[in-house]
Amino acid sequence: MRDILVSLILIAMMPTCFRKPFVGLLVFSLLAYMRLQDLTWGWARTIRWSFYVAVITFSGFFASSRERRFSVSDLRITVMGLMVFLVAVSIVKNRGLDPKDVTGFLEYLKIIVIAMFTTGMLKNRERLRMMVWTITLSFCFFGFKSGFVGVLTLGRMEIIQGPGGMLVDNNDFALALAMAVPMMVMVGISERQEILRRTLLACVPLTALTIFMTHSRGGALSLMVGTLVMVLRSKNRVAGIALLCLGLVGGAILAPSGIKDRLSSISEYDADSSAQARFAAWRTAAVMIEQNPIFGVGFAHFQDNYHKYDPANTDRSLNKTKGFVAHNSYLQIWAECGTPTLLLYLSLILLSLMDLWAVRAMAVRRYYSSWIINYATMFEASLLTFTFGSIFLNRAQFDLFYHWVAIILSFGLIARQHMTDPAFLPVDSVGRGVLRPVSQGGFKGRRLASGFDRRSVQDGSF
Repeated sequence: MRDILVSLILIAMMPTCFRKPFVGLLVFSLLAYMRLQDLTWGWARTIRWSFYVAVITFSGFFASSRERRFSVSDLRITVMGLMVFLVAVSIVKNRGLDPKDVTGFLEYLKIIVIAMFTTGMLKNRERLRMMVWTITLSFCFFGFKSGFVGVLTLGRMEIIQGPGGMLVDNNDFALALAMAVPMMVMVGISERQEILRRTLLACVPLTALTIFMTHSRGGALSLMVGTLVMVLRSKNRVAGIALLCLGLVGGAILAPSGIKDRLSSISEYDADSSAQARFAAWRTAAVMIEQNPIFGVGFAHFQDNYHKYDPANTDRSLNKTKGFVAHNSYLQIWAECGTPTLLLYLSLILLSLMDLWAVRAMAVRRYYSSWIINYATMFEASLLTFTFGSIFLNRAQFDLFYHWVAIILSFGLIARQHMTDPAFLPVDSVGRGVLRPVSQGGFKGRRLASGFDRRSVQDGSF
C-alpha cells in the first residue's frame, strides 16, 4: 500500500515539476532528505525517483521561457567547477579511464550540478523560505518519529542505520540531524502560527534524543557546537548558557547507561578501539598525502590504497583487501584528490562563513529584529556544525554541505537586496521603520537592541 501511495504522489507531481522547475527542485530535495522512497517496503523502494525527477525538472527548465538563469555568477560557483575538474584529473591520473570510477564521479557531479541549479532557482525570499521549510520539515519527520520511539523506550533503542541514501550510515544521519537542529530552532522561534511554532520547537529535544540514540560521538559533539553558536548569538547569552548547562546536567542524569557509556568513552580514547582505528587511518592518510601531494591517490580510492600506505602494515597480502575509511573529511579529500582540491573545499567553507558574517553585521546595524538576522544565525550554526563534525566523519561528498553552500550564497544575494532596495524597507505597526541608525550611509530610525527575536520586521515569520 505504501508503494502505491508514494508512487502515485510522485507520479502526480511530475507534470508540475516540468512546468515549474523550482517545484521539481523541492521534490528532489524532499527525496534526498526525507527519503520518501525509503518509507516503502516493496518495488517502489528500488525505483530511481530522484533521477526521474531531476531529468523532468531540467527538461522543464530548458523548455521554459520564464526560467532563464541556471546558476548565479559567484566565486563559490567557480570553486565548485574547479573541484569537479580536479576530481576528474585525480581519477584519470591515478586510475586511467576506469569504468568503475564513472558511477562515483557522476554522483559527485550530480551533487555539484544540483547545488549550482539551486542558486539559479532561489530568486527571492519566498523561494528561499520554501526551500528552508522543505529541508527543515524533512529532518523534523525523522527527529520526531525516532525521538518519540526513544521516549517510549526510555532512550534504550539504538539506531544503527539511517533512512537511506546519504543518510544510511548512523554517523551521517546524526550529523545531518545536528545540522537541522538550528533550522528547527530558528524557524520555530520565527513562526507566527502558534501550532507550527510549538510543533517545530517540540521536535528539537526529540531530534537531539535521536542523535544520542545513534551512539555517534561525532554527531553528539557536533550538536553541542551548533547549540553553542545559537546561544552565543542570542540576546540573552547568560540565560542561554545557563539553560544549556541545565540541559547537559539533566541529560547526564536521565540518559540511559548505554548512551552515557558511549559518550564517556570520548575521554578514554587511548583504550577505545574505534578511536585508535581513527588515529591509524589519519596516520595512513598523512603518508598518502606526503607521497601524493598534488593529485592524491584517486577519488574514492582511500580504502583501496589503505594497506599500501599504512605505516603499520607488515603483511603485504592485506593489499588485496580494503582498509579503513579516512574518518575525517578533510584528510579524505586531501589524500584522495590532493592539496589544490582541499584548499578549494576549505575556501567554500570560509567564503560562506565570511558572507554570513558580513550579511549579519549589515543587518544588525539596521534592524532591531529581522528575518535576515535569524537566517544568518541559522546558517552559521548549521555550517559550523558540519565543519566540526567533518573532523570525525568521512563526509567529503555530503550532499547537504554543497546544497547548504548554494543556499547560503542565494541568501546573501537576497538579504543584500532587501537591505539596499527601498522597495523592501520594513515598517512597524504604526508605519515607522524598525531600523537602527548607522554612522555612514545607513537608514535612520529608532535605536533598539539587536539579536534574534520571534518577531520579524517584514512579515514575522520564515
